[in-house]
Amino acid sequence: MSVSRPDPRTYLQAALRERILFLDGAMGTALQQYSLDEDAYRGEHFENHAKDLKGNHDVLSLTRPSVVREVHDAYLAAGADLIETNTFSSTAIAQADYGLQSEVRALNVAAAKIAREACDAATARTPDRPRFVAGAVGPTNRTLSISPDVNDPGFRAASFDEMREAFAEQIDALMEGGVDVLLIETVIDTLNLKAAIVATFEVFERRGKELPLILSMTITDKSGRTLSG
Repeated sequence: MSVSRPDPRTYLQAALRERILFLDGAMGTALQQYSLDEDAYRGEHFENHAKDLKGNHDVLSLTRPSVVREVHDAYLAAGADLIETNTFSSTAIAQADYGLQSEVRALNVAAAKIAREACDAATARTPDRPRFVAGAVGPTNRTLSISPDVNDPGFRAASFDEMREAFAEQIDALMEGGVDVLLIETVIDTLNLKAAIVATFEVFERRGKELPLILSMTITDKSGRTLSG
């Protein structure tokens, strides 16, 4: 579906001066409501995959795209102005737990296209209120500031360059899939965030195109700090 929509940077900045814009809700918990089994997560794509995939919600963009689309449509019907792609864990670092590092580009492009189609359909119905796709870039399951080994405080499960490269791969694929905005979300480690921001501007420079960038932090205690302090 080809839909005319305004430039997201110009439109969103103007709209924010006039009203509150609504982002969608959680994707993972919404997908859990479908109670899909292992076979559903595998689909035809990963029928013979060596590792279990149930719980890897991001893979549903390839194996059950209609389910992901239903979630997007529900949030749009509820009034969301922006919907996030189903890519919270779609980096090579996070997907390594499932042995799906090689599928990262496919996961991100597919998820972005599903969200794009849902937004375009909603915009076509209400052209006076365009909807936008936010490419979700999750924090990964590794931290750069904190050691996962209490006996070795200096140990890190990933390096800054590994994290930056993983984010860059994801961001490039999200842009290929047609997102309007990038959302680096649920940040618990500011050094991870730095890697993501560096990766973002590297991709912008390489592509010769910039998108609006939204940052979302997670504050873990009453002192107002992130997990990394």
